[in-house]
Amino acid sequence: MEKYVVRNINRTSREITEEFAKLGTATVYEAQGKQGLMCDSIKPIQQGVSVCGPAVTALCYAGDNLMIHAAIEVCKPGDILVVSTIGDSKCGMIGDLIVQSLIKKGVKGLIIDSGIRDVSRIRELGFPVWSKYITCHGTTKVRGGWVNSPSECGGTLVNPGDLIVADDDGIVVVRQDEIQDSLNASKKREEKEKHTVEKINAGQLGVDFYGFRDVLKKQNVKYYSSKEDIKG
Repeated sequence: MEKYVVRNINRTSREITEEFAKLGTATVYEAQGKQGLMCDSIKPIQQGVSVCGPAVTALCYAGDNLMIHAAIEVCKPGDILVVSTIGDSKCGMIGDLIVQSLIKKGVKGLIIDSGIRDVSRIRELGFPVWSKYITCHGTTKVRGGWVNSPSECGGTLVNPGDLIVADDDGIVVVRQDEIQDSLNASKKREEKEKHTVEKINAGQLGVDFYGFRDVLKKQNVKYYSSKEDIKG
């Protein structure tokens, strides 16, 4: 299979990206039919940070970060670098020097299904990272791979230019050809949640306004005043 670097990809407009940036991953994930969520083994190294931007993908062989260096060259301001590996890698594929290069390029954040190192320094730099492992195990830089090819990260397919939404709750991929539909559905869900908050503030219970009493009844769930009233 030919190895390659694609220099130019289609990117979502800044306006739409900013609209998604106002939404949480849970809202987007639910709104697009519970699709696009990466597995929870990829976790944030920081708290209280959210990022949103188009994906530049790097597909590397496990333990070799050559293609990460190649990917940095084609990154644009506002991008999110998504790194996948062929084979499970517990190596520190990215450290503070690469992060400083990403910051210089204007990259918003990093998603990697492998390991990183220099975590304390990366936190000091304020660069958002979601990674699978933290380890100082080193890498080689001798194996060619792919930049801006379709790749699987965290069990989810990522195509270059897909929108990445990441925060404390996880990472969601929005397919480029579904961005507008996902945005519309997310805004609709957010508006619905505002009305739900109003009901909660008015003292209503979810078991009532969600119609769960009927579900409980169908499931033969009985109510008792105390444990002593339960027979059998």
